[in-house]
Amino acid sequence: MQPYEQNQYASGTGFARTAAQVDQGLRAFMLGVYNNMVLGLAISALVALGVNKLATTSDPAQAVTRMGGVYLTEFGRTLYGTPLMWVVALAPLAFIFFFSFRMDRMTAAAARTTFFAFAAVMGASLSTLLIRYTGASVVQVFFITAAAFGSLSLWGYTTNRSLSGMGSFLIMGVVGLIIASLANFFFQSSALQFGISVIGVLIFAGLTAYDTQKLKEMYLYGNYDTEAAAKVSVYGALQLYLDFINMFQFLLSLLGNRNQ
Repeated sequence: MQPYEQNQYASGTGFARTAAQVDQGLRAFMLGVYNNMVLGLAISALVALGVNKLATTSDPAQAVTRMGGVYLTEFGRTLYGTPLMWVVALAPLAFIFFFSFRMDRMTAAAARTTFFAFAAVMGASLSTLLIRYTGASVVQVFFITAAAFGSLSLWGYTTNRSLSGMGSFLIMGVVGLIIASLANFFFQSSALQFGISVIGVLIFAGLTAYDTQKLKEMYLYGNYDTEAAAKVSVYGALQLYLDFINMFQFLLSLLGNRNQ
């Protein structure tokens, strides 16, 4: 990997910006990215907790079935024990496709609203983690993920080495993870699942640093107006949100304590 030089001038405007203006604008842009991402994570967490509260009960007399040592209400049985669970599981993917095809035509406000709606749907999907794993281990792994994500993102932002060479390799790794996960859906191999989880953590750790640097470069070289910069900050929040959520799930698979 070779060092890269930061462009301190906006191109295409007919005039240059000072280094101080670029730094101030970059800080504001990245702060917008992280603020949107954190709000998305908060929405997902609240929805996951709310759905879990409605879906489970500690009173066996009120339960209609049991899953993984957890008593489920009628709502929980419908959500997790019927084909509705596939709708909930696949709905976030539908939002991502919608983003991909409509992002260019959205306003910044519409993009932000769609991202928050996506985060809510993802929260409903992630509520299954509170069925499979103990609440204490979910919280513990969340904070481990937050610490790792913060360190990796900071490194991606501050390093003077270009991480662009990692991009194609990491994307290929994600494709490989998807294929391996689909295969293990049928094989149900614990050894393969362990390997997938370890590799998944490494891939999304790399993507966290790579995506952070890519967003930084997008601002430095993109010459966005206020509306475009706000929209790109939502796109960046989505990228980093997905890195965080995937790293969290793979770490939880490795470190989480399952409900008995």
